Amino acid sequence: MANSIKTIFTCSNCDAQSPKWSGRCLECGSWGTLNEQILDSHQEKAEEMKKIGVAKVLDLRSIKSSALKRLKTGLEEVDRVLGGGLVPGSLVLLSGEPGIGKSTLVAQIAGSKDSNLSVIYASGEESAAQVKSRLDRLNCNLDNLKFISETNVEKIVSAAKSLRPDILIVDSIQTVYSSQVISEAGGISQIRATAVKFLELAKENDIVVLMIGHITKDGQIAGPKSLEHIVDTVLSLESETSHNYSLLRSTKNRFGSVNELGVLEMTSLGFKEVKNPGAVFIETGAGDISGSVLGCVIEGTRPFMIDLQALASKTVFGYPQRKASGFDLNRLQVLSTVISKRTNINLLAQDIILNVVGGLKISDPALDLAAVAAIISSHLNKTFKRDTIVLGEVGLGGEVRNIFRLEERLKEAERLGFKAALIPNTEVKSGKLEITKIKNLNDLVEFIK
Repeated sequence: MANSIKTIFTCSNCDAQSPKWSGRCLECGSWGTLNEQILDSHQEKAEEMKKIGVAKVLDLRSIKSSALKRLKTGLEEVDRVLGGGLVPGSLVLLSGEPGIGKSTLVAQIAGSKDSNLSVIYASGEESAAQVKSRLDRLNCNLDNLKFISETNVEKIVSAAKSLRPDILIVDSIQTVYSSQVISEAGGISQIRATAVKFLELAKENDIVVLMIGHITKDGQIAGPKSLEHIVDTVLSLESETSHNYSLLRSTKNRFGSVNELGVLEMTSLGFKEVKNPGAVFIETGAGDISGSVLGCVIEGTRPFMIDLQALASKTVFGYPQRKASGFDLNRLQVLSTVISKRTNINLLAQDIILNVVGGLKISDPALDLAAVAAIISSHLNKTFKRDTIVLGEVGLGGEVRNIFRLEERLKEAERLGFKAALIPNTEVKSGKLEITKIKNLNDLVEFIK
């Protein structure tokens, strides 16, 4: 049997391999990045495998299980999204648009007065004077905080191993490079290599490594997709359009739920928790408006009241338009068809626009009945009372189906001062709310009329 190929050329920018050398990489298009590598034959590889030995096998029954230790960040909303706090030895990636407050958030975590954690802040984007100016503006505690102005990952890791802090903050992963990889900082291979270095540091020394990640113009985290696979937790910081709120979500969390939503308010002293997050997306002072209906969604363990506004008007084109903001457009198409088919309301010549007030994007089927009520209310030009909440899922037959955690939504509505509720035909504890049970869409039409 012939020996395997011993010479191969690997691109230092994208790790693409080629059996022949060329001046330009055929995958990423970079010039002069192909480097020669010598591969062993099958026989040499087999001999090396014999020298490696056998991996150690552990019996999981002999390992004592214990609760995960959590480090508090000083912000309850951040701890909620993380599942209770930062886990020692974890690698966390925080992403978000430019200027949304990523550096402000990590600065507050680093200088929290509520925690007594030692922190190293490594920044390749700002000088020590700029970082200190932000920390002073946020009134942060600097007693246990150290700063490193360095972009070489080997030097940062060495300093962290020497000082052994509780948290290492890297701002940002796109500016850090490894001297062992021949490519510029921010490249795919550099981001992968530096992330692996920080992962080894976190796991071997029980240090929380909190990295800031840039995003591209299409909203994705810059760098290889493997970066999100390497880290333990991926946090996303988003802005809420109609208010001065920021939403913190977890798209990956090995130590907690990914459904939690944290609501933060940006002030002159940094982020602060919102006291009543369940009502931040509704206008309490607004009057009764046709086409405006209130519903409720569940994000993690917390219910949020949602204001759905619909506008139905006669189309001026041959084909009616369907537009949705914050609501699934395909679901809006289905609900519009069900209304026309199962009731005496004809929407085939009506343009329908549906908007979730506050800029929140939702996909909870519990808002089906609220969306239908908003559309019918706008079409009939009938106002809907603001003290009434509408909950239920709508089937293709026009029937109203039960939803999960209905009692929890009703309790939150009662706590916020709602007086009545429209719900599916099911048995539920309603408290002091005036309950109207809706079996199908014809019952809803009669209620609105």
